[in-house]
Amino acid sequence: METAIQTINIHQAKTHLSRIVEDVALTKQPIIIAKAGKPRVQIVPIIDEPKKPIWGFLKYKGNINVPEDFDRFCEDEIFELFAGKESSDEQLLTSKE
Repeated sequence: METAIQTINIHQAKTHLSRIVEDVALTKQPIIIAKAGKPRVQIVPIIDEPKKPIWGFLKYKGNINVPEDFDRFCEDEIFELFAGKESSDEQLLTSKE
């Protein structure tokens, strides 16, 4: 069974706007505001959309433990690469050939 949408006159709406907004938000039922008996506007609730899943590294926000020495990870190998020296991985690859 369909329920009729409540209609209020513009004077009531001006006088009780805060209460009307709260009622619409809580009940999720729209209200029509009329002037001289003719519907003019409709107050409708905003329906919260479910949150979309976050893909990638952001879904782990707050759940990742970063070691204190993360900025020194493979420090020696990186230095050797910038210095033009072969890294241990390159040495392993070239020694198999």
